[in-house]
Amino acid sequence: MTDVPVRPRSFVVLAGLPGAGKTTLLRHLDVPGSPVTVLDSDQVRERLRALLPAALPYRCFRPLVHLLHRLRVVLRAITAPGLLVVHEPSTRPTTRAWLVAVGALSGRQRHFLWLDATPEEALSGQVTRGRMIRSRSFQRHVRRSLDLRDRFAAGWGPRGWSTTTRLTRAGVADGLRLSVTPPRRDRLR
Repeated sequence: MTDVPVRPRSFVVLAGLPGAGKTTLLRHLDVPGSPVTVLDSDQVRERLRALLPAALPYRCFRPLVHLLHRLRVVLRAITAPGLLVVHEPSTRPTTRAWLVAVGALSGRQRHFLWLDATPEEALSGQVTRGRMIRSRSFQRHVRRSLDLRDRFAAGWGPRGWSTTTRLTRAGVADGLRLSVTPPRRDRLR
């Protein structure tokens, strides 16, 4: 199991290509001894799917899913005790900047976890889950993710994050643990 140390009340973003395995990884997330809130847009999609006519295609309410997911992220960043773990592809610099702002304004230490997957692995993941994103949209994610991949390999980390961790699918095959470590306090002498 891959272990990532975080501070109490951190803002953790699990990012990567659509289909990389983020939702699956979050379903098996281990956070021993700490309250955790996990926000995934699939949660919103499933709730709306239950309320809307079954024949309505997802593409018709996708913008509403993304809007509600982002509103939930902001609200929970302000109100949630303990860790806040957010699923967001984050291939766009503007999305990463928005997430940094949410984390900073809510007073949370920010951790960026990139689940690395090849385009072929991500596409296979979409097929397996039975939900494909539009080809043009996927290609944009792929272009941006390949640039991120090269930059991560060179030791770069996106601005505004306390830590950046590159995860591999093989490395998290046995799961992901977020170990909450208390902040260090200097002793008074």
